[in-house]
Amino acid sequence: MKTSPSIQRITSRDNPMVKRLRQLSGQNNVYRTHGQFWLEGDHLCRAALSRAQTVAQAFFSESFWEAQSEHWLECAPIITLMPEALFSSISGLESPSHMGFLMGLPEQKPIEPGVMTVVLDRLQDAGNVGSILRSAAAFGVRQVLALKGTAALWSPKVLRSGMGAHFGLQLIEGLSESDLDALVVPRIATSSHQGPFLHEWMQSSDWPYPCAWLLGHEGQGLSESLMQSAKHCVRIAQPGGEESLNVAAAAAICLHASASVHLGSQKNS
Repeated sequence: MKTSPSIQRITSRDNPMVKRLRQLSGQNNVYRTHGQFWLEGDHLCRAALSRAQTVAQAFFSESFWEAQSEHWLECAPIITLMPEALFSSISGLESPSHMGFLMGLPEQKPIEPGVMTVVLDRLQDAGNVGSILRSAAAFGVRQVLALKGTAALWSPKVLRSGMGAHFGLQLIEGLSESDLDALVVPRIATSSHQGPFLHEWMQSSDWPYPCAWLLGHEGQGLSESLMQSAKHCVRIAQPGGEESLNVAAAAAICLHASASVHLGSQKNS
């Protein structure tokens, strides 16, 4: 039998929990100190629940709870209500969503050596990182490995741009290049000037699956040592003549190609 949640109210801006939520919603790395992260908005919260994620505590504005409580009664063991203005002071959004979850940071597991992987090498833009996580989750990637210098994976901006993809992936951050020695799958890098074109290589018989796609810094690209570690290097055809693609767009193209070849090989086997 399910236990009814404990429902409480906070009205003071000086409440310690309010101060913690402000930090979590407004600072990129503070989740590492608290071991918790703040998830705001109906879509992200539903995504967490759909993946059977454990919610430590749920927060709602009083008006939202009055209108929507029947949909959220079993979302968390503790439900906290706040006046609209107080919730708005916590929100990291321009238009506060009036609900959010406080969640425990998942424990980092060891690298899985032989699964479909994306490696992020010092990517700086939170929007790019979140977009890559969405593509990774959509196209069957199992784990994402972030090297030191990459945007914090559980930061508010990456969570928002990831749109729930976090909960379908194993995420490991703060890694050094030497940690990648645990991988046994072939590494693939993209380049603007070397290697076969992706659409042509897809027709070959030596396409590796699973593999690890290496994605580099928006301006500097992959480190030289990481580029040298790649077994394959491919180019994306750009008949429009642009010098380079945004890294998130390139990731989506490459991951879709991997998924397409894999699905095709399964169908023909």
